Amino acid sequence: MDYLERITINPEICHGKPVIRNMRWPVVIVMDMLGSGMSTEDIIEEHPELEKEDILACINYARLYMSGEPIKTVVS
Repeated sequence: MDYLERITINPEICHGKPVIRNMRWPVVIVMDMLGSGMSTEDIIEEHPELEKEDILACINYARLYMSGEPIKTVVS
């Protein structure tokens, strides 16, 4: 599965920041939760609208962003 399909960028949503499935869940917020020590299961339990694949998409997006690789599959 291409998890990046779950990441969308739309200037009308969260000021054009990358978000999960146009749901106003910025990638950076999910990464903050992971960085604070929350597990994928913790995040999903507290925010049931998110799915495991959404979190994996955020991690993959962050990895690509940090590597400088082109992020071609993100859609608006």
